Amino acid sequence: MADLQLYEKYEHLLFERRDHGILWITINRPERFNATNSRLHWELSKVWLDVGEDPDTLVAVITGSGQAFSAGGDFELIEEQIGNFNRIQEVAKEAADIVYNIADCPKTVISAINGVAVGAGLVVALMADISFMAQEARITDGHTRLGVAAGDHAVILWPLLCGLAKARYYLMTCDFVDGVEAERIGLVSKAVPRAELDEAVMQCAVKLATGPQSAIRWTKRSLNLWLKQAAPSFEASLAYEMLGFFSDDVREGARALQERRPPKFPSAR
Repeated sequence: MADLQLYEKYEHLLFERRDHGILWITINRPERFNATNSRLHWELSKVWLDVGEDPDTLVAVITGSGQAFSAGGDFELIEEQIGNFNRIQEVAKEAADIVYNIADCPKTVISAINGVAVGAGLVVALMADISFMAQEARITDGHTRLGVAAGDHAVILWPLLCGLAKARYYLMTCDFVDGVEAERIGLVSKAVPRAELDEAVMQCAVKLATGPQSAIRWTKRSLNLWLKQAAPSFEASLAYEMLGFFSDDVREGARALQERRPPKFPSAR
């Protein structure tokens, strides 16, 4: 079986080659519920370029280690951005790259959402071409609870997946969605019991990896033209999100999350 030398530079992603050209990728910061720190955020923006160039990979599956898929941005990453123009520029580019690089990756990407997914982790979970979610898992965009606009993938993807009415509700309120509801409203491809998740994902991965690769890849490319039509809205949402990191609201939102209490946003007083 082919080696994994191509992926040696990644610190927080584990790689396992499986039969039929399936590459199993695991987000690996279980002690922090796979929250996205600076290094992991960069890795999630770059890995899809390597997957696309990897001659031994036909299908990539991404999941999280332990009980979580990825529990949002690490507090250190959030603190780095508040009021820091240079850092905001870097993170904004990476955030756009995560979305565009998954969409442009010629290989099929499948997500196995095994537990909570928030923030940058949710981007990867939902931007995957096919998303499987444990019925017991929960997801939320999380941005407005922090005090910034719903950027990342939300505006480019949620209205297309679940319609504008549901997108408005969940992105503005940050209510959680479990796997059953996520499948019902169209946010994910399929929801299955947690105990059956890996098997269901592998069955799908094998089917795609043993299928006609050109036909599957061209279908992905064509479907993602729907996403690219929404690129102007996405770019605006990302800019508004980053602008929010200069606000008093984000400072209060970050403190409230760290202190596990309801926020008292200055703009709402």
